[in-house]
Amino acid sequence: MTAATGRADERVADVGPLRRLLIRPELGAVVGAIVVFSFFASQSAVFRSLDGIANWLDPAATLGIMAVAVALLMIGGEFDLSAGVMTGTSGLILVTLATEYGLDVWAAMTVGLVVALAVGLLNGLIVTRTRLPSFIVTLGTFLMLQGVNLGVTKLLTGTVQVGGLRSASGYDSAHTLFAGTIQIGGSSFRVAILWWLLVTAVATWVLMRSRQGNWIFAVGGDERAARAVGVPAARTKIALFMTTAFAAWLVGSILALRYTSVQANVGIGQEFIYIIAAVIGGCLLTGGYGSAIGAAIGAVIFGMADKGIVFLGWDADWFKFFLGAMLLLATLANRLVRRYAEEVKH
Repeated sequence: MTAATGRADERVADVGPLRRLLIRPELGAVVGAIVVFSFFASQSAVFRSLDGIANWLDPAATLGIMAVAVALLMIGGEFDLSAGVMTGTSGLILVTLATEYGLDVWAAMTVGLVVALAVGLLNGLIVTRTRLPSFIVTLGTFLMLQGVNLGVTKLLTGTVQVGGLRSASGYDSAHTLFAGTIQIGGSSFRVAILWWLLVTAVATWVLMRSRQGNWIFAVGGDERAARAVGVPAARTKIALFMTTAFAAWLVGSILALRYTSVQANVGIGQEFIYIIAAVIGGCLLTGGYGSAIGAAIGAVIFGMADKGIVFLGWDADWFKFFLGAMLLLATLANRLVRRYAEEVKH
């Protein structure tokens, strides 16, 4: 009994507010966002204006929707390299069915959603049933979707682009809901920003307040241990792959309704941007750690850098340099934060 009282249970150990703040996975992204905003805002009056904010929140929104979904999957210990091309597939299905076959836009979007969820389900089943690395499985899906996008689009239209969505039935209502704008202070903000905030809020609630969130962290941290305590690991991972596919459908539909046309190669290469945004937001490549809010902030950093470089009149090639630098810095910062978090627990 004396030995039991000699050391307090570490599960109820008092951790101060500063330490709780320092071990938050999104801390590095918050600091990075403040630094990036301060730099560009000090150099450009347009950047810090309401119109400027609307301008750089736009790319952050579509990137953020995907980054949040990819972050959930990474916390669960998996990757999806088909996420980028899946946005293109969803957009192509929508525009092709609405323009070439006369379907109502809403019906075409529903078909696109079913296809996207089927691809996510297939990825999840293959990964969980075969135990193959998700990197390999989704790389195969990426290549197959890329081939289908190019082959089918050329077969139906003779080109690598399909357009004319504006004249399709149901376009106006769908455009208003997914690709319209709202006026705030005399500036036009894209509706996609609201979708991004909604996705981030739901994902954060799931991670922090639900049993499913505990399952995600558990399977990403140690799948065998998670299975041993009754966590449905396979079902959780399949749901995460389908969540990523749903986000890809949402982003693909938003972009298709916005531009009314889609090229067959759209989205290729974006999957790495999604992963980088999630890593900057605090996700570890090894799984079991990260946050949806951090991934959303990572997307904000990209949006600010993307438009800030343009506002300052710099060569756009510097954006790639920025991505690489931010990835390295974020990875190092996440490693230090994770190490500190482990020390705090012990």
